[in-house]
Amino acid sequence: MPLSRTLGSITVTALSDGEGPFFQPRGEAFPGATEAHWRAADRLDPGAVTGDGRWWLRFRAFAVRVGDGPVTLVDAGIGPADSLAANWAPVPGRLPAELAAAGIDPADVRTVVLTHLHTDHVGWAVTGSPGTPYFRNATYLLQRAEVAAVDLVNPELRAGLIAPLRAAGQLREVDGGTTIGSGVRLLPTPGHTPGHQCVLVEADDSRLLLTGDLLVHTVQLVDPELAYAHEADPTAARRSRTALLRELARQGRAVLATPHLGAPFTEVPTPG
Repeated sequence: MPLSRTLGSITVTALSDGEGPFFQPRGEAFPGATEAHWRAADRLDPGAVTGDGRWWLRFRAFAVRVGDGPVTLVDAGIGPADSLAANWAPVPGRLPAELAAAGIDPADVRTVVLTHLHTDHVGWAVTGSPGTPYFRNATYLLQRAEVAAVDLVNPELRAGLIAPLRAAGQLREVDGGTTIGSGVRLLPTPGHTPGHQCVLVEADDSRLLLTGDLLVHTVQLVDPELAYAHEADPTAARRSRTALLRELARQGRAVLATPHLGAPFTEVPTPG
């Protein structure tokens, strides 16, 4: 069974779509990281490094459900064998089987939050040829800034994702922070991409942040100042990451739900 966390009446379930080695050495992906950074990261997340020192990457989506209500899916994984992530990610993904194991029918997904438009986060959003929304009853939420930047992030997604969602009447563009359900809201966190967003779940004085790619490796928990080589705006990404992690640590009782770290749920480290 997929792993889950519960906050009050809200259940957040991690759905694994695949895993495999990253396509470049991790020292190139995080050029500012030192050996001390890597030693600390590997102690915290030993499953993220292979025996020969490669970055072992997980690919996850998350299902958020309030009580027995409709499901909100956060991100859509790497997708089927013919997805746009196929040139670098370990497709086909297994999200449909993970949903079934969690007792979720795709028809019960009423909202899909796409944190950003990188191909490993949108793989199951639209499938087939011609493309049709996989979650036929869902509204798909993207920051308006992300849609506006689609040609910068990935021009193939204009025709492959944005156009089919618009044609089906299932795309909703939002501006900034937006409440999307009881205890569930969007937080704009630009930098990794121009319109990157996270999802914050709050209940019973506890918080869980679905990070998207606010951070992509535990080394960025060791030192949130560390830039990732594939950020559109490293300065803005650093500002979003450090500010949000600092605020969650200040508030206490917070958990991160991450697509790419070894474990799906990680406690927010306290400053030290």
